[in-house]
Amino acid sequence: MSAGAPVPRSGARGTTSRDPHAGPYDATTKPPMLVAIGASAGGPGALATVLSVLPADYRGAIVVLQHVDVQFASSMASWLAGKITLPARVAKEGDPLVPGTVVLATGHDVHLTVTRAGVLRYVRANTAGASTALLKTPPSVPAAVPAYAYAPSIDVFFESVATYWHGPAIGVLLTGMGRDGAQGLRAMRDAGAVTIAQDRASSVVYGMPKAAIELAAAGEVLPITRIGPRLLDIAQSPPRPLREGTL
Repeated sequence: MSAGAPVPRSGARGTTSRDPHAGPYDATTKPPMLVAIGASAGGPGALATVLSVLPADYRGAIVVLQHVDVQFASSMASWLAGKITLPARVAKEGDPLVPGTVVLATGHDVHLTVTRAGVLRYVRANTAGASTALLKTPPSVPAAVPAYAYAPSIDVFFESVATYWHGPAIGVLLTGMGRDGAQGLRAMRDAGAVTIAQDRASSVVYGMPKAAIELAAAGEVLPITRIGPRLLDIAQSPPRPLREGTL
C-alpha cells in the first residue's frame, strides 16, 4: 500500500464497515413512504376497511397507532392480519420500516416513535394527565416524554415522524374519541406530509378527526371507503420527502 493511502477499516475484503449505530437508510438506500395511521373507538373496523384495499406489493410501510390495551395488541394484530393481504404484527424495538408491512404499536407505559436513524423505538410514557406539549425528548434516546392521555400516543408518533423522518410520509387520522393525533397530524402537514382525516358521516366517533380538521391538520377529508384507494393513488406518485429529518 502506498504511503498516505487510506487504511480500510475492518470488514469484508478491505471494504469500509458500516457504522453499527447507523440506520437502514443512507445516500444510496432511500427510505420508503411511511404511512402513519391513528385510530381509537371504532378503529379496528375502520383499519380493516382501509388496509384491505392495499395489495401485497404496496410501496408504503404502515405503522398503526390504535388505542388498545397492551394485552390485546397481539390479538388485534393477528385479527387484522386475517382481514387484509399485507402481513401485520406488533411493532418491535429497533424495527426498520419495510414496504408492504403493517406494524401495530403496543404498550401501556410506552410510546412508539421513529428515530433519526429511521427505525422504530419505544420511549417511556408519562400518562398522568393529558398534555398538548410537543415531543421534547429525542426519540434516539429512551426517556420519559411529556404527559399524554394515551399510551401509545398517536400525537407522539406523528410528531416524531414530522421531526425525524426523512422520506415521504402520509398521516391518516381515523375515528376516535378525544383529540389524540390532531396536533401530531398538523405537525406532519407542516413538515410536508400528505394528511387525511376520516369524515363525520363514516366515523363511529367523530372526535379525533374533527379536532384535526379544526386545527387545519387534514389536507383531505374522506369517507372511510375512499381512504384505502387514496393511499393506493398516492403510492403511484409518492410525495416529496419531508423537509425535516434529513440524514
